[in-house]
Amino acid sequence: MMRKQTSEQKILIVEDDLVMRETLAYNLTKEGYTVLTAGDGPNAVEITQRENPDLIILDIMLPGIDGFEVCRSVRRDSSVPIVMLTACTDEVDCVVGLEVGADDYLTKPFSMRELVARIKAHLRRDRLIRETLTQATPPTLDLKPPLSFGNLSIDLNRCEVQLDGDLLSLKPKEYELLAALAQHKGQVLSRAQLMQNVWGWDYSVDSRTVDVHIRWLRCKIEADPDNPTRIITVRGLGYRFDG
Repeated sequence: MMRKQTSEQKILIVEDDLVMRETLAYNLTKEGYTVLTAGDGPNAVEITQRENPDLIILDIMLPGIDGFEVCRSVRRDSSVPIVMLTACTDEVDCVVGLEVGADDYLTKPFSMRELVARIKAHLRRDRLIRETLTQATPPTLDLKPPLSFGNLSIDLNRCEVQLDGDLLSLKPKEYELLAALAQHKGQVLSRAQLMQNVWGWDYSVDSRTVDVHIRWLRCKIEADPDNPTRIITVRGLGYRFDG
């Protein structure tokens, strides 16, 4: 089933600061979204399970349980896009947020325009991924041949990856990142190019999102993730897929 359009899409705002929560709710309602709010972690988990929102804006510092625990809890049952908010500029907080399952993060203060742009990008990508995974391939559609690199095979039609004949469990963005790199084997792709290709952002954002996902991919497809032979870091430029 196709995802709901903007006027029906639900966004859950999890923020303990009342002024911030109401400001976000006001602006996102003006954008046409149905807005749900929670002021603490346990309430956020309960609302997520009951309402099944299309995207969650999640503050890290929350009463009850913090944003990291909320994210872990949500990720046990849902792949809903999660954008984390942090008042810290500490790299550890940002990376931990991505590692526990967040799709993106913003550091306070941020512009409403940037937040809305990221929300639209995540919802658009989420819809396209769901359509690809749930719709059968029409028989008249030209099928793409699988990409094979030794014991690694990527089926671009079924969005599946196999290693040594075993199906790998990849998150949607992990698959998209691998497919983007593999389809440009031997070419160096910058972090900005990967951001635009995989996340749909056409503006500069922090590169750690790409780096964290690359690290996850290496753990799944490399014989020795600390000494990768498939996804190569090209210092100062980006990443190259060598097969």
